[in-house]
Amino acid sequence: MKKILGIIGGVGPLATMFLGEMIVRRTNAVKDQDHLHTIIDNDTTIPDRTAYILDQTKENPVPFLTRDVKKLISVGADVICIPCNTAHTFYNEMQSASSVPVLHMIRETAKHAAKRGAKRVGVLATDGTLASKVYQNALLEVGIEPVIPDEETQKEVMSIIYDFVKAGKDVSEQQWIKIEQAMVELECDQVILGCTELSIVNKDLRLSEFYIDSLIVLAETAIVTCGYQLNE
Repeated sequence: MKKILGIIGGVGPLATMFLGEMIVRRTNAVKDQDHLHTIIDNDTTIPDRTAYILDQTKENPVPFLTRDVKKLISVGADVICIPCNTAHTFYNEMQSASSVPVLHMIRETAKHAAKRGAKRVGVLATDGTLASKVYQNALLEVGIEPVIPDEETQKEVMSIIYDFVKAGKDVSEQQWIKIEQAMVELECDQVILGCTELSIVNKDLRLSEFYIDSLIVLAETAIVTCGYQLNE
């Protein structure tokens, strides 16, 4: 049976729209009726996840996330996903609030890295995602050594996420190459784009196979979980 996919969006808005596009592009379909029935709640009111992880006096995003889970189920979602890596810090709370499966983008991305035969994998993500160690733990569980950027490189990553992609500005190849060179120097054999804003950079700059895009992994997982086939 085909399942209806519910997407908690707005985290960020551009990444949400890109996930929808990737689901359509990666589905094996020849007509409208062959595509997933998808419900997108582009909830831009969800508080910043990194801000709360680093300072719990900030507004807590969990009540918003669990509210949106229940909202999507109430309108027919059979499977839930969220195109925000940092929000997976609160995965247990979301799944506990849900009567349907919530896809775990980070675990699926770690499994994808393992299938590629990666042994030493860099993680480009928000400060919040790195502080919560969700990627580090997921990679270790599949026998992969996680590699975190140095402080200067991490500042560049955060600037690209917040000052550029979330602000609707383009990222240049010159900006990105500094980050790539830093990860090469750390002897990574693959690098995870562990923030869905970085998936927008991947789309725009057409990055190489050196990278594993967590948003594309999520799109493919959603397609298969909902009973559809991937195209070639």
